[in-house]
Amino acid sequence: MTGGSIVSQTPPASDAPAKPMSPSERLDGIDVLRGLALLGVLAMNIVTIFRVSIFASFLPNAEPAGPLDRAVAAVLTVAVDSKAIALLSLLFGVGLAIQFERLAGNPRRMILLVRRLVVLLGIGLVHLHLIWSGDILVHYALAGFVVLPFLGGARWLMAGAALLLLGLYMTMPVLPPIVPLPDAAGMAALAADATRAYGTGGFFDVLAFRIREVTVILPLQVMALPPTIALFLVGAFAWRSGVLRRASANRRLLFVVATFGILLGGGLSLAAAGQELFDWPSLGRAHFRVEELAAVVLALGYAAAVIAAVNLSGGWRMLSWAAPLGRMALTNYLAQSVICGWIFYGYGLKRDGFMLNRFGIPKSAGF
Repeated sequence: MTGGSIVSQTPPASDAPAKPMSPSERLDGIDVLRGLALLGVLAMNIVTIFRVSIFASFLPNAEPAGPLDRAVAAVLTVAVDSKAIALLSLLFGVGLAIQFERLAGNPRRMILLVRRLVVLLGIGLVHLHLIWSGDILVHYALAGFVVLPFLGGARWLMAGAALLLLGLYMTMPVLPPIVPLPDAAGMAALAADATRAYGTGGFFDVLAFRIREVTVILPLQVMALPPTIALFLVGAFAWRSGVLRRASANRRLLFVVATFGILLGGGLSLAAAGQELFDWPSLGRAHFRVEELAAVVLALGYAAAVIAAVNLSGGWRMLSWAAPLGRMALTNYLAQSVICGWIFYGYGLKRDGFMLNRFGIPKSAGF
């Protein structure tokens, strides 16, 4: 077996206790992809919502300071923003499907999966309130509860539900709001308060503001649930289809999906960012749909490209460094929050070199 091969999973016997996968059972390509997605999420978090309110991304941005800043803003906006978190969501769905399959025959399968999501929810709530208000774990746990009943259903049901939820999300701008967001003045006030609290406050000052901010962020979490659930279902569908399990045999299909996804998704992403980055004509009401569709298509293209690449000896040598990051995804995710909080917050080093307005990263309303 080469380092980048995808290996099959053998479900445990019905009376065998659930346990983590051994190294020989790991899916190297998925580990690499998860590690790369975590790096993308870290890159966007550093230049956007660490040390500022999440609502700062909804306010007008200052122009980047110079050519290098504009280049960084362009690359991150077109290639990484929304795409990294969409990719992470796809992989979470893959992980749920793998866990569901490995527990086949275990009469307590659903109980064990629910228990894992409850633990994730608990970790997320601690992370959300004590470490960072940009937490994704609570969101993923809640979306996971919705996805669990679909895991034992037909693939067409997964695909249909995913398309329905993505369609619902795309039409949200023309529908009455499910939950109200603060108006522009309220967002500006929250952003200013966040800059003061995170930038100069001690730990308990930051904690007090974060608890207040979390209640206001709730509407964003609700709005983001449909696409997150949809991406979980797409990831589960991809695993159930067998394409990921037999990546070497499906290499040609993966390269076709990669080429189509990267070219189309990249073009859509460039079009969505064109007005803010390059003064291109506005897309008007189509902007939101183009931006969100770009995130999904480009994430699928990235996933197919990486999975295909790691099943080539040269691709594995080039990308294998990311596999250890993906194998400890939860630990690395929490660690980046602790480290970034220490770097940027008032109770740490108070560094402000990567503030949102420095780079002028445009708002992403996506996943």
